[in-house]
Amino acid sequence: MPVGSADRPPRAAFWAGVRAGTPYALAGSVLSLSFGVLARQAGFSALGAIVMSAVVFAGSAQFAALAVIAQGGGLPAALGAATLVHSRFLPMGIALAPSLPGGPLRRAAEGQTVVDASWAMANRGDGSFDRPFLFGSSAPQYLSWVGGTAVGALSGNALGDLNRFGLDAVFPAFFLALLLAELRDRRSRAVALAGGAVALALVPFTPPGVPVLAASIAALVGLRRPS
Repeated sequence: MPVGSADRPPRAAFWAGVRAGTPYALAGSVLSLSFGVLARQAGFSALGAIVMSAVVFAGSAQFAALAVIAQGGGLPAALGAATLVHSRFLPMGIALAPSLPGGPLRRAAEGQTVVDASWAMANRGDGSFDRPFLFGSSAPQYLSWVGGTAVGALSGNALGDLNRFGLDAVFPAFFLALLLAELRDRRSRAVALAGGAVALALVPFTPPGVPVLAASIAALVGLRRPS
């Protein structure tokens, strides 16, 4: 559930965010380690895999691009898949925008700190977001994401097939935990079910990423406050 608050000073909110984001960072480090190994197996250099995690910092988009490349797809197809999967940040960014001060460039830079867990936890529940908490909760997740990728990429094939340990379940379990935390009332549950139904209906017929985009649009429309 959202833990952002307007009642604490910025420094306290930042460190509260660090504490809240650390469990997600630990889970993310396992996932990013897997990404580093798989990226090397797909032909990435160790430096290329690490730079991708440092710049993109989005597991779903990175794995989508990696899947396209591993199947022989070109860079445009990989970028397209990553963009579609990443499209859920469009409605998230629209919701966050009023809580970010300054001009467009500053707000765009601060918006780069948004990841799923931080966005959900920084939400105060009234349409506003706890900005210092958002930064604090994203900080350990960024460090663990890049660090885990580095370990996996530099280890090469020494770690073998990580999925035999069940690590392929980490990513869907991560998003399920976020979803469950957001199902606070009947309306939220109805929107979640509608978005899930849209995504499941489109999976067999559309390219990767399109179901996520359609589900995000459905959720955005469903959660729009009545005037």
